[in-house]
Amino acid sequence: MSATSDGLVLAVDGGGVKTDLALLDATGALRAHVRGGRSQFHYLGVDGCIGVLEGLLTTALGEAGLDPDARPLAATAQLLLAGIDIPEELSALRAGLERLGWSDHLVVGNDTEALLRAGTDRGWGIAVVCGTGINCLGRASDGAEARFLSFGSISGDWGGGGDIGLAALAAAVRAADGRGPRSALERAVAQHFGLGDPFAVAQAVHLEEIPRARLGELTPLVLALRAQDGVADSIVRRLADEVVAFVRAACGRLGLGDADPDIVLGGRVLRSVSVDVIDAIRTGAVEVAPRASVVVSSSEPIVGAALLGLDAVGAQVDARERARVELDAALAL
Repeated sequence: MSATSDGLVLAVDGGGVKTDLALLDATGALRAHVRGGRSQFHYLGVDGCIGVLEGLLTTALGEAGLDPDARPLAATAQLLLAGIDIPEELSALRAGLERLGWSDHLVVGNDTEALLRAGTDRGWGIAVVCGTGINCLGRASDGAEARFLSFGSISGDWGGGGDIGLAALAAAVRAADGRGPRSALERAVAQHFGLGDPFAVAQAVHLEEIPRARLGELTPLVLALRAQDGVADSIVRRLADEVVAFVRAACGRLGLGDADPDIVLGGRVLRSVSVDVIDAIRTGAVEVAPRASVVVSSSEPIVGAALLGLDAVGAQVDARERARVELDAALAL
């Protein structure tokens, strides 16, 4: 089958660990879905990010039986990536992508936009994503937005998987050397990396024998231990407080205190926490906006990117419903 751009949607959700790319037609039918490694701009830069996307798109076009040389490939391309946080980054990446001619309607933005669309059909609200890092998008009903730098610790951010993992290692070392309270993390962190104690883990990270990025692997340990370990619990409670801080800031900047925003939580960390953590976030959120609704998105952000693409081509409601069902099923495999 030859490629046609009529109604074809190219959707991407890229992050610090994985990247999802999907092709759908105007009926919401999923033509292809592929998953690859990280494409985050902060790690890879323009060329590296585009290289990842090009490889995934080539695979997807083959899976869909579409001509990779046709231009434009799609009626709309919605490329929503972690790490696109300031206009300079957006402009640099967009310029590189425009040269490829994938679509005459090219949207390049942040993955928080995909999460917001995945979690609510209203077009406005607050999205907090917590994966490798943490970020937030606030959007009022009039289109006004509140965005955050999301540069990590230099812009005051804490709460991504890397932050939680680093906190776990630090707590384990402090437990072992006597500066902090004893914690099950002391043994669990060392066991995870196959080393004898947390000192050895810290040394291996310092010497770059263990990449610092791997500390995010400790997040599931923290979540699993928190019910029985006060130190792990304090790390998770800090995460809940940081999410509420984003919500408070977005509501304040946009004047949403008297509104009824949907607050959409997503990313692999917030999708993994227990119900009581979500309840704590909800309690904090309604103190700021009493009529707010807090939801954990049932779909991953790639679904939101696809829905934004279908919105752009004027797809019917049943097409959007079909896209969500088919993508959710593909992601569950």
